[in-house]
Amino acid sequence: MVAPQRYIQGPGVIDQLDIYLSLLTVRKVGILASQRGQAAEGKRISETLHKSDIESVAALFTGECSLAEIDAHAATLAEQNIDCLVAVGGGKPVDAGKSIAYRLNVPVGIVPTLASNDAPCSALSVLYTPEGSNDGVEFYPSNPAIVIVDTEIIASAGERYLVAGMGDALATWYEARVCLNNPKALTPLGARPTLASCAIAEVCARTLFEYGKSASQAVAANICDDSLERVVEANTLLSGIGFESGGLALAHPLALAFTQIDAIHHKYLHGEMVAMGTAIQLALERSNEVEKVARFFAQIGLPIHMAQLSLSLDDKESVNIIIESALKNKNAHHMPTAVTAHSLRDAMLGANALGEKVANEIGDDAYRRLHEH
Repeated sequence: MVAPQRYIQGPGVIDQLDIYLSLLTVRKVGILASQRGQAAEGKRISETLHKSDIESVAALFTGECSLAEIDAHAATLAEQNIDCLVAVGGGKPVDAGKSIAYRLNVPVGIVPTLASNDAPCSALSVLYTPEGSNDGVEFYPSNPAIVIVDTEIIASAGERYLVAGMGDALATWYEARVCLNNPKALTPLGARPTLASCAIAEVCARTLFEYGKSASQAVAANICDDSLERVVEANTLLSGIGFESGGLALAHPLALAFTQIDAIHHKYLHGEMVAMGTAIQLALERSNEVEKVARFFAQIGLPIHMAQLSLSLDDKESVNIIIESALKNKNAHHMPTAVTAHSLRDAMLGANALGEKVANEIGDDAYRRLHEH
């Protein structure tokens, strides 16, 4: 089981970053962030570091976690002789930061500004082409040295991001459970799942079911309360450890496959695609929990049928691309039964039908609210 060396969460913790980085004995720090992030969190971090006589240099992330962007930043920052890199932002700048730090052989600190995915804690990066399609995964020998999650910043971000993080995080338990019960399944570490990581994944799911709706309401009201703290930890730490050391099954391969369709990839967040992948995985398993999950997703505003991902099952070409892409991912074959084009298509149809039924019964107000803009 692997995990970040330190995980720190709470309101205002970004302003103590100099204290936490002093544990790494750093003198010059690179700060990777988008233009917005540099002007907001990057400036706060720079000022905080300056108080402790730690020099900083800004590196502007331009939007895609691609090898081209990663290599360009690595070359530029190598000339700056930094001894630590701090990556600020959502999943893509965070993953890019890990990759750049690995190339520079310096520790990486992660300051997520969203709780929209479980990237901050892991020792891997999901890569994309410059155009935005999935381009594989890169693995590293160690996890981030430090993860700093300021829940005041998370609370001020949009509700949709926290909800997407719940979609990503809930899959953790259902995928880890599959891997634990399949003696041939291996985690991203190339090992069998640990009982500890599966226990963490189960607590992650329980936390989301219990506190997910109230946490989304807290973010909508820009309030940092106990439910938000619990869900942020579930989305970030519990899910991060759970997926990496517990394993992946069908939900994530489907989410990556969805990125092959431009109408989906450029409009929806990773966790929203994972949510639909989880519903399809449970449908393929014929799990008695699939309706429980669909109803929870509907309550918080995650997609539960294909139209909510701008996909029609009558679009045979797109459906075939998704199926073919998912089947190429080895994690998809951790399932207890054979995953074929036929069984996967049936599962997509089944999950879609159930999602439409649930949407008709309880409405799609939450989904519409999050996507109306």
